[in-house]
Amino acid sequence: MKTAIITDSTAYLPKKLRDQFHIHMIPLSVIVGEETYREEVDLTAGEFYEEVRAGEKLPTTSQPPIGHFVQLYEQLAKEYDAVVGIYLSSGISGTYQTSIQAGEMVEGLRVYSFDSEISCGPQGFYALRAAELAQQGRDPEEIIAELEMMKASTRAYFMVDDLQHLKRGGRLNGAQALIGGLLQVKPLLHFADKKIVPFEKIRTSKKALKRIVELFEEDYQKGDPLSVVIIHANREAHVQQWKEELQQRFPQAEFSLGYFGPVIGTHLGEGAIGMGWMKKP
Repeated sequence: MKTAIITDSTAYLPKKLRDQFHIHMIPLSVIVGEETYREEVDLTAGEFYEEVRAGEKLPTTSQPPIGHFVQLYEQLAKEYDAVVGIYLSSGISGTYQTSIQAGEMVEGLRVYSFDSEISCGPQGFYALRAAELAQQGRDPEEIIAELEMMKASTRAYFMVDDLQHLKRGGRLNGAQALIGGLLQVKPLLHFADKKIVPFEKIRTSKKALKRIVELFEEDYQKGDPLSVVIIHANREAHVQQWKEELQQRFPQAEFSLGYFGPVIGTHLGEGAIGMGWMKKP
């Protein structure tokens, strides 16, 4: 059986990697002012943050239309027997559910959708592993089963720089946002029950990053080889230095850099930093 792998744009896998592993990508969109852009297609992360700084209104986002899924499935059906799709958490987007509905509209292709319950770099880890398994000729059911097993070791924590994005998204009420801003509180976030929720409130960015490292070290000390991604919203120089420091401190882990693109960056804001990890397969 020949199986295609799809992920959405919020995995933020570089095109070079997508091409290397034959991963198909379906983009979400971000609306900046009067313009709608497909992320990773019409707009890069750097261009997005420039647009936001220059604009008066904060951007909004939208999931892929069901017709885009149907079109991609019909194209893949000409060459593949099945498709496994890895999507951002269903708790923050309807993309996963739309992929399932579209699969019911296409004949001649077995469609399997996987809710990563997360996004960004860790979602990319799932997609890359699925692609490896597909290239080995593994059945889609086997691929989905292994991805589900990987969830047990997946962790991700994020620090935001601007509480207003959380307030606008309903994560904080007005009073909490005001108090947090005055006290320079840096909420540490994570995914729980498929949604982004506060994990801890920490006073400074430095302490928030230190806390992420403490959480990572707890898993590192268990001795399992880990894949790690450091994720940033337009803070590449800062996280590059952090990555080098962490690689020296934790030599048995494999570190890479990722980024918060337009869609996730809309909700977290410029300056956000996060780290995600999971056991290597």
